[in-house]
Amino acid sequence: MNLKRSTFIKLGGMTAVGSMAAIPAMLTSCANATCSSGVKCSGPDFDVEQRIKDLGLVLPPAPRPGLFKPVLVSGNLLYVSGQGPDKPEGGQVLGKVGDDLTLEEGKHAAYLTALTMLSVIKEYYGDLNKICRLIKTLGMVNCTPDFYSSPAVINGFSEVMRDVFGEEHGIGVRSAVGMVSLPSNIAVEVECHFELKA
Repeated sequence: MNLKRSTFIKLGGMTAVGSMAAIPAMLTSCANATCSSGVKCSGPDFDVEQRIKDLGLVLPPAPRPGLFKPVLVSGNLLYVSGQGPDKPEGGQVLGKVGDDLTLEEGKHAAYLTALTMLSVIKEYYGDLNKICRLIKTLGMVNCTPDFYSSPAVINGFSEVMRDVFGEEHGIGVRSAVGMVSLPSNIAVEVECHFELKA
């Protein structure tokens, strides 16, 4: 590459070598994503705990952990271990989506998993108002090999997070995958990373 005809570009801590024509494309790419600008995250502009009540959501008792930490804080990130679909009456939703369960039943299991996760955060970390935003969701669906709608199932989880934390702070990046099996034959398991308020 001829460095005399190239320009070093630095945007948001990222350095690249290219022509000045690349700048608009890079700026557009950043504008279409949630880019880190060094600004501290203030989180939702409402009381999250009250929002849960207003939505009529009832959180189940937080399950007791096994040989792992339910939550772990590192820096300004809150990591939550994989959670399952705890039923209000006790027990969990079991079975394979595409065989024992329909897509809608699987989606409801993901909805219950979101309630379990919120309960775990409250129990082992504290006030949900300390959360700034959801960063990453990994949703796993116990399903048959020919079931191809895992994202639609995990929407049951993501919709709760959106409703609780709002569009800006409750929707993060996500993976939704099918699994040949999950622990104890639960229908859904989800783990998440959250950013905490400064």
